[in-house]
Amino acid sequence: MLLDDKDLSAMPSRRRAALVNSLSGFKSANLVGTADDQGMTNLAIMSSAVHLGSHPPLLALIVRPGGEERHTLANILATGCFTLNHVTAQLIEAAHQTAARYQRHESEFAATGLTPQWQTGFAAPMVLEAGVKLCMRLREHQELSINKTHLVIGEIVVAEFPDQGLMADGALDLAQCGTVALTGLDTYHQAAPIKRMAYAKPDLPPREIAIEPPGNGKC
Repeated sequence: MLLDDKDLSAMPSRRRAALVNSLSGFKSANLVGTADDQGMTNLAIMSSAVHLGSHPPLLALIVRPGGEERHTLANILATGCFTLNHVTAQLIEAAHQTAARYQRHESEFAATGLTPQWQTGFAAPMVLEAGVKLCMRLREHQELSINKTHLVIGEIVVAEFPDQGLMADGALDLAQCGTVALTGLDTYHQAAPIKRMAYAKPDLPPREIAIEPPGNGKC
């Protein structure tokens, strides 16, 4: 099938959204934890987290426009804090339910049976049941003029993950951590490594390296 920009524009909006949301490939599935300045918690599933840099450790989110109904964005801007919590297979139903449009006074934690986990001195809750949990400090926020979405850049200030997930070279084995991937708006995938490749150099051919058994890493 071949579609051009006119074909995409002519599609019904929900069908176009389903297609375009699938075209970027497999995406991260994160629960974004926040609280307002009164401590009221909020939890929302998002698939837009992207690595921006390692020193300082920066990740970015794209938050859709929506004014007052975007409780996550309002909370981040009010407190300067949010958390990213990887969705696992056991959390899929509860995580997906956080996309429902709850009222501001309703906590998605309570609505889905998930448990807020607080880090001392940090104003946003992690998800106790998640495997990989990150506390993020807001570093930059921009409203993008092209479509009024919001770019939110955070710095990792706390990272918690299973010991067996850390590999000897410092990378995190997400399969060992139970992290799942997301395609489109509603399809979840269990990840499994196929092969691991050595650092690419122009004077050497592609080289495969062994995938470590779990639990070899040290912090």
